[in-house]
Amino acid sequence: MKRFLILALSCFLIFSSFSVVFAEGDAATDTEGTETTTEDGTVEGEEQEVVEKEGTSEEGVQKITILHTNDSHARVNEGKYDGMGFAKLSTLVKQHEEENANVLLLDAGDTFHGTTFATLEQGESIAEVLNAVGYDGMAAGNHDFNYGYERLLELEEMTSFPVLSANVIVEETGELLLPPYMVQEIDGIKLGIFGLSTPETHYKTHPDNVEGLKFTDPVEAAQKMVAELQELEVDVIIALSHLGTDASSTDTSIKVAQGASGIDLIVDGHSHTTDNVGESGTLIVSSGEYTKNLGVVELTFEDGVLTNKEGKLITKEDAADVEPDADVQAVIDAIAAAQQTILDEVVGSTSVVLDGEREQVRAGETNLGNLITEAMINETGADVALTNGGGIRASIDVGEITKGEVINVLPFGNYIVTKEVTGSVIKAALENGIDSYPEAKGAFPHVAGITYTIDASKPAGERAVSIQINGEPIDLEKTYVLATNDFLAAGGDEYTMFADIAIKNEYPALDEVLIQYIQEKGTVSPVVDGRVTVINEVTEVEETTETEETTETATGIYIVVSGDYLSKIAVKYNTTWQELQELNQLDDPNLIFPDQEIIVPVVE
Repeated sequence: MKRFLILALSCFLIFSSFSVVFAEGDAATDTEGTETTTEDGTVEGEEQEVVEKEGTSEEGVQKITILHTNDSHARVNEGKYDGMGFAKLSTLVKQHEEENANVLLLDAGDTFHGTTFATLEQGESIAEVLNAVGYDGMAAGNHDFNYGYERLLELEEMTSFPVLSANVIVEETGELLLPPYMVQEIDGIKLGIFGLSTPETHYKTHPDNVEGLKFTDPVEAAQKMVAELQELEVDVIIALSHLGTDASSTDTSIKVAQGASGIDLIVDGHSHTTDNVGESGTLIVSSGEYTKNLGVVELTFEDGVLTNKEGKLITKEDAADVEPDADVQAVIDAIAAAQQTILDEVVGSTSVVLDGEREQVRAGETNLGNLITEAMINETGADVALTNGGGIRASIDVGEITKGEVINVLPFGNYIVTKEVTGSVIKAALENGIDSYPEAKGAFPHVAGITYTIDASKPAGERAVSIQINGEPIDLEKTYVLATNDFLAAGGDEYTMFADIAIKNEYPALDEVLIQYIQEKGTVSPVVDGRVTVINEVTEVEETTETEETTETATGIYIVVSGDYLSKIAVKYNTTWQELQELNQLDDPNLIFPDQEIIVPVVE
């Protein structure tokens, strides 16, 4: 196994290569070439430089800093709703190294997948960024299997650090898929670090991605690792786990702490929580998600014995004035520039304008919303698909469709999940999405496998009527499989009725699924087919007396040109697409063609 046993006598030496690449001229480069490797793979070097570093000079007292991240889901850049990004994070790492050379940087998984930046290259881009930052180890999270486990093995070879897991077995051979542990020796202190992956991976990635793998009991695997590392006479044992602390999970880091004595620290991921708790003598820490925080654990040793461990977080707000590491940002920018060629790749074509205009997707059915939800059904086989109009961010014109255009439509990296829900939950979800109708709302529900009617005369909470699932009236007591995006599944856009229901399965990102669906179809021609209808819509009519004369709106003719769609024409004539549809008696407002004559109001 690659890097099955990694030994390093000095964290100073570990980071010397990082300093050469990203801080040319730094004093750390003076040690280059002083390393030697023994027969057992141990790396030897000069320890005097390390001892002189601040934080290690007190006689008999040594301090080691564990920096950690988890569940970044490929959010490489700082973002309004994301975290600080890896370039700022790298600066924070360097600041800690300046204070104390004894630093390890670890990641608890769900890192190689989650945004277009990652998926366009099946994670290779993330491996490059992590190498640039200088990570020392990582646990395999469930979404790190999203490209298939064979690809995860390839990514593990691309990283300059091991991807660890002690409880994932290849059933055919009975061997572990990944290196189970590593040993780092820093300033004379031996740290044994082993990995754990959640057994939920079997349904929190596509089942095909882990076919032929067995995820064993994390507690039993942890017990075995503790025993093995103790035989190696390590001074501290760290579990780098992707288990989480969520009570809805069967296998958690808390359960491991309770069942496998001897673990000093668990650096955790999966539940997206910010944990800093003690359990059965073990400190459990987690830094949340999306690089919103950098976790810091200070380990204090007296005469080689661990005497204290303290955890804290450096938040995005704390790092507001931190300058991003220019070298790491340059790596990110270069990858993004190179990916433009991939974004320009044609994946199919459309014979109609795919309508993703804000005022339409947030207030009614559109052909693009229908296409997206049909792709969700195609991927998952669910009974019903539901996604929010606010997640649809652009239209696509007639003609060729590129990957970049699909990503512009679905830019958030949301992935698909399925849940088993009752008909009453589905009705409650529809009511939430249409409670502001006819006002636009980001939660407006686009659907497949289901039709419903909005009775605009009824109060909010009672408007969804005539609901049918696959042609049959909805049964409020029956259980259906619902496909939605992870944002709504977690209660986003006030879809709180989904939040506490267990996930049945997880699937790739929405943009990936839509790209694949278009590729399968070749040419798409989705229509507005009446999945959402409205009755008793109130329209304001001016009262007129019998003696008042009524006037007709003056109209003219507009000739459709390539690239036109109804809402675009409506803006030109100070009207709405609905009025144009009615004025022209169009069955499908998305089906207009070049050279077609459209009746429009005269703009005075």
